[in-house]
Amino acid sequence: MIDLKKGAELELDVESLAFGTKGVARLNGYVIFVEEALPGQRVRAQIFKKKKGYAEARPLAVIQQSPHFVEPRCRHFADCGGCLLQNLDYSVQLAAKQQQIHELLEHIGGMDAPPVLPVIGSPQIFFYRNKMEFSFSRQRWLTRDEIARNEITHPKSFALGLHARNRYDKTLRIEECHLQSPLSNQILAVIRAFTEKHPLLPYTTFGHAGFWRFVVIREGKKTNEVMVNLVTAEAPEGRDAVQQLAANLTAALPAITTIVHNINRSKAQIAVGEEESVLHGPGYIREHIGPFVFQISANSFFQTNTAGAEKLYAVAREFAGLTGQEIVYDLYCGAGTISIFVAPQAKQVVGFEIVPQAIHDAGVNCRLNNITNCAFVRGDLKDELAQVPLITRRWGQPDVVIIDPPRAGMHPKVLQKIIELAPRRIVYVSCNPSTFARDVKELSLRGYGLTKAQPVDMFPHTSHIEVVGVLEK
Repeated sequence: MIDLKKGAELELDVESLAFGTKGVARLNGYVIFVEEALPGQRVRAQIFKKKKGYAEARPLAVIQQSPHFVEPRCRHFADCGGCLLQNLDYSVQLAAKQQQIHELLEHIGGMDAPPVLPVIGSPQIFFYRNKMEFSFSRQRWLTRDEIARNEITHPKSFALGLHARNRYDKTLRIEECHLQSPLSNQILAVIRAFTEKHPLLPYTTFGHAGFWRFVVIREGKKTNEVMVNLVTAEAPEGRDAVQQLAANLTAALPAITTIVHNINRSKAQIAVGEEESVLHGPGYIREHIGPFVFQISANSFFQTNTAGAEKLYAVAREFAGLTGQEIVYDLYCGAGTISIFVAPQAKQVVGFEIVPQAIHDAGVNCRLNNITNCAFVRGDLKDELAQVPLITRRWGQPDVVIIDPPRAGMHPKVLQKIIELAPRRIVYVSCNPSTFARDVKELSLRGYGLTKAQPVDMFPHTSHIEVVGVLEK
């Protein structure tokens, strides 16, 4: 074991990127993870955590810059928690993400030679997101430049933006963001000008008081439809305040096609409401993926990278290997996007989803696209699949099961029921390679083998990567 103490300073050569974007360096074979470090850099770093198998360090200075370094486009880059890799060449980001999936399938999935294909990159690496979620806060993060120059020109007790890097209790005032669109920056500016001076204060988790909670902006990249979703707590004068803000937005920015107000009365800091009212427009937007059109409500799940989603769904459809004779179960189906995407090549598709609004949107989307061979079941999967014989009697034995679970992966009971369903093929769409590797290992112990894993980058400049795997019985 290396004799290394907390607080020690040393020079390190960064070799690669670990999952989560930390740089990987080695000292006589001992692994040291270096925050905010790039492959190819030589840094002076300080150890702040030491374990038996590894240590963690913070960079103090870059001694030699990486040949893969690029100037970050956004002026908030140094402080924002959104784009951690904007200063790394995109081709190197893709190679690192492929290697990370390979290593996770080895170490967590227990595979000797994981069949990981080269990453499919995002068609756009800036302004690619169709949805962004911004937080209100009473704890504004002061940037390094503001502190150094003593230029505190805005109240420290108000912020609208994104979380500061590595700080979930502080919010960075965002005046430009290169993830969604220039219009989203204009929308934020109008909302900030109104709410910053309003007597109703941002919501705070300290005491759970206040009103303004989140702004969620959704855009149809191909339809140019724009939704602003204002998520608040409840207050006697709150509805009037939101109505006035909506009037300001529509007057200043006619490109906004709909505005909705969601009231979240819970303590949970989530941008979802228990009560929704439409203040302007139809209350939804529409978007195209491939030849299909989809209606998206404020609380419906929809892939946030439209152009990337076309590539992701095309891979899922290819891996499903449909001939027109198959019954397909689509688990965690959301608003039916994958169901509809594969329906023309299937005999029947049955989607399962717990969110009522998503199930409603799935039915609407089928009608919009003249899809008649999809059915949707609302409920918790572990409950809906509890009696496999009843499910198969009603919907038929699935030949293919498509899974697109949340980041936590599949509930163990759901995984067990998939085994009981006994499809000949499972297509697993994952937004978290760690839980993907965990679930693949479990499925491999139950008679399924991973034959291909295709990473698809939906989130340039971040640590996130989607992966589609196909498992054969």
